[in-house]
Amino acid sequence: MKGMKSYNTLNDYYRTLFGEKTFKVPIDAGFDCPNRDGTVAHGGCTFCTVSGSGDAIVAPEAPIREQFYKEIDFMHRKWPDVKKYLVYFQNFTNTHDKVEVIRERYEQAINEPGVVGINIGTRPDCLPDETLAYLAELTERMHVTIELGLQTTYEATSELINRAHSYDLYVETVKRIRKQVPKAEIVSHLINGLPGETHEMMVENVRRCVTDNEIDGIKLHLLHLMTNTRMQRDYHEGRLQLMSQEEYVKVICDQLEIIP
Repeated sequence: MKGMKSYNTLNDYYRTLFGEKTFKVPIDAGFDCPNRDGTVAHGGCTFCTVSGSGDAIVAPEAPIREQFYKEIDFMHRKWPDVKKYLVYFQNFTNTHDKVEVIRERYEQAINEPGVVGINIGTRPDCLPDETLAYLAELTERMHVTIELGLQTTYEATSELINRAHSYDLYVETVKRIRKQVPKAEIVSHLINGLPGETHEMMVENVRRCVTDNEIDGIKLHLLHLMTNTRMQRDYHEGRLQLMSQEEYVKVICDQLEIIP
């Protein structure tokens, strides 16, 4: 049928789940990453800027509750009738601190009118048992999605981009989340076009992700170069070749075919 999608988009999923269009509201809660602050490495991922993944956040320096309202005010310019919101703690690793700190920051936004859920961007090496226990508490109050950064299943690529965690750890963390936070959804993030990865490797990343792990969703990022990153330097020095549009479309189509 003309115009019919062969996959379930996030927008369609949220409309079904919440009964109407729902905003995903990005927040910078002031966390750091363990591969930036020396916990497991220094410098962060080579594709990431010094301001992290939240470059598009409207007011990242503002208090958390103020960020929330500035973001929804901005979104309401295009969709004025939306009344439901998911608070997306997006920037850096949003479980990389003591659970008391995490709780205090989350609670500044998730109790606001219209909030129906929380999305938490994090890494597989930053989810200790006490944090998972708090997330389990949250699932009794609202919809909880743990957005687990993986980016690649290949150890050589992971080392090259300075992820500083293994695929085996990711697999084990998914199992722990499933056991300790059974009501939470898990969405895994992968990046297409990382240095040295072939078409076959990118497809295999998705196959491993969806067959080795009990996850609910997958986010496929197109690699793009941010200013003043180590990956941008690699590109200018000839150590990275970006995908063509044709190559990218073929990879995405092949990946979609194996996603359940």
